[in-house]
Amino acid sequence: MRVLGTSVLAMESLVMGFALLLAMDQHGAAVLLGGGAIAILLILCAGMMKRTTGWIIGSVLQIAVFCYGFVVTSMFFLGALFAALWIAAYIIGRKGEAIRAELLRKKPLN
Repeated sequence: MRVLGTSVLAMESLVMGFALLLAMDQHGAAVLLGGGAIAILLILCAGMMKRTTGWIIGSVLQIAVFCYGFVVTSMFFLGALFAALWIAAYIIGRKGEAIRAELLRKKPLN
């Protein structure tokens, strides 16, 4: 669960960096600082994925990335795509951890 969530956040921060390059010519410094803050927070949140607060902050950042679509229109699509990946990482990660715990429980100790 943690690895999938971390990879989604890391890739999302790279996409935010590219979105900042698109917004650079048309928007002011406040919009660029906000987008840069989102990109940095995504990287910092990737390091917090061991805790539940990392998942909560990551979920809030998914909304922020989607809302950056008001600045760069393509971010509406990419924000929705990354939100779907975020949800999939959570669901698949929980199933994977349950399977791993079951395998560890059944494994005989030597």
